[in-house]
Amino acid sequence: MSNRPVNFSAGPAILDQSVLAQASKDVLALEGLGLSVLEISHRSPTYDRIITETYECLRRLMSIPDTHELLFLQGGARGQFAQVPMNFLTAGKRAAYVDTGKWSQGAIDEAGIVGDAFTLASTKETNYNALPDLPSAIPGAPCEYVHTTSNNTIYGTQWQSLPNFDGVHHVCDMSSDIMSRSIDVSRFGLIYAGAQKNAGPAGVTLVIVNKEWMDTGRRDIPVIWQYRTQAEKQSMYNTPPAFAIYCVGLVAKWLEGLGGVDAIAEIN
Repeated sequence: MSNRPVNFSAGPAILDQSVLAQASKDVLALEGLGLSVLEISHRSPTYDRIITETYECLRRLMSIPDTHELLFLQGGARGQFAQVPMNFLTAGKRAAYVDTGKWSQGAIDEAGIVGDAFTLASTKETNYNALPDLPSAIPGAPCEYVHTTSNNTIYGTQWQSLPNFDGVHHVCDMSSDIMSRSIDVSRFGLIYAGAQKNAGPAGVTLVIVNKEWMDTGRRDIPVIWQYRTQAEKQSMYNTPPAFAIYCVGLVAKWLEGLGGVDAIAEIN
């Protein structure tokens, strides 16, 4: 479509025409099956192949190490604002949040309901017109994790080099720039991102979590909110957002065809 509108929305963002064309075809009927991708069981061999290929492709694209689990969850980034502290903000521990705008403030508010969360640094007083300077040390009682937001779409600020917090798990909301540039996944305790900015359509949230840290998560919260539950069931403890995951797989294959994350970063 030569006259297709240009979409500068932060999300849902545009999908490549090849992705849309394949999805449109498979919405009518998957090749050799006769059923729509919207109709098949998530327990079927066909869908097992789809989700497995999506896992494998994303692991290659992002160089996700074996130390980290990849999950497909629901609830968007706001769901992770709550699920992260529910799992890891235990009694006697604190969580530090770097406040860089609306989305990080939402995460701080949710964590404060669950446990002891505090603001490590902020530029709220200047309407978030820059990223804050980070202290050389984290004050107070033992800190379980530090939370950052990699890119702040409302304010136009992005960490060009993501900070490192030696000895403390780094949790990062990468909803608006995941898969747009290469990152060292091994440096993070947990990464989460709504798919609708870069990875696919709205409806699925990507979560990458360090397995050892995941296993220390609380067991006194509802089973469905424990990361280990979804990890044990390959993100299918409950019915997953099957079509959104399928589309993420198409986007991942398209990115691989371009040459991967480094190639799209160069194009960007």
